Amino acid sequence: MKRVLITGAAGFLGSHLCDKFINKGYHVIAMDNLITGDLKNIEHLFPLQHFEFHHHDITKFIHISGELDYILHFASPASPIDYLKIPIQTLKVGALGTHNCLGLAKAKNARILVASTSEVYGDPLVHPQTEEYWGNVNPIGPRGVYDEAKRFMESITMAYHTFHKVETRIVRIFNTYGPKMRLNDGRALPAFIGQALRGEDLTVFGDGSQTRSFCYVDDLVEGIYRLLLSDYEKPVNIGNPNEISLKDFAEEVLKLTGSNVKIIYKPLPVDDPKQRQPDITKAKEILNWQPNVERSEGLKKTFDYFKNLPQEEWHKQPKEF
Repeated sequence: MKRVLITGAAGFLGSHLCDKFINKGYHVIAMDNLITGDLKNIEHLFPLQHFEFHHHDITKFIHISGELDYILHFASPASPIDYLKIPIQTLKVGALGTHNCLGLAKAKNARILVASTSEVYGDPLVHPQTEEYWGNVNPIGPRGVYDEAKRFMESITMAYHTFHKVETRIVRIFNTYGPKMRLNDGRALPAFIGQALRGEDLTVFGDGSQTRSFCYVDDLVEGIYRLLLSDYEKPVNIGNPNEISLKDFAEEVLKLTGSNVKIIYKPLPVDDPKQRQPDITKAKEILNWQPNVERSEGLKKTFDYFKNLPQEEWHKQPKEF
């Protein structure tokens, strides 16, 4: 039985990856320090023989007994509301945490996949974004702690690949949504749905013309799984190229929820990207992957998940650190 370590395992994407690898017959070693993750996302796996959880901060030395075949490094705050509150921890998990994961991969002769992000492209000057684009990032702006942590992650991962011959994979993840997101994490979709459930006006920043491309989590996880098992070591965009403005997206959410609230507009945050759309040519050609879930279908599944949460979850305040 193959053994896989998943860091950030109690988070949104990490928990879905735990489900995926359990269902594929792997022994899953889940690791999380629970700063932004939540055990309720994976507690259904605790009784299973081939699942184990380690409460650990990966910026400190990582010890795993026995053999290890794969590492998926997904530990990191991923929403602005988190990484703007804990900027130092965000930089440390991208730098020290990635270094520790790569060292473990080298020691165990394991293949490692690291979770990068479309934010490495910054506020892009090319559209759509291909993997060859180097980005337009402000390293000292408020988003720099996340953007540059991920850019360093890619650099040190390629250095371990070229110098130490570690088998590495890099996924650049575009906007993803689905069950197990936090309603209060500051990202557009859960923010819109949370406001609609509470009867509040939906907040759109700027004039709403900025675009995003939303990928349903099941599609994304399948793309990550295929990339891990592929022979391609350079970055690959995984996302849905179906682009939509945030104003139109807010209107879709209003229609879905049946809410009578309004859309209100607030100033655009500093360095907020104006456009975001992945070029997924590489994913199609190398992985034979493309998203299958239509946004209308994915939104309904996500809304049903949030709607069925206890109402106190609708009103829960953003996490304090």
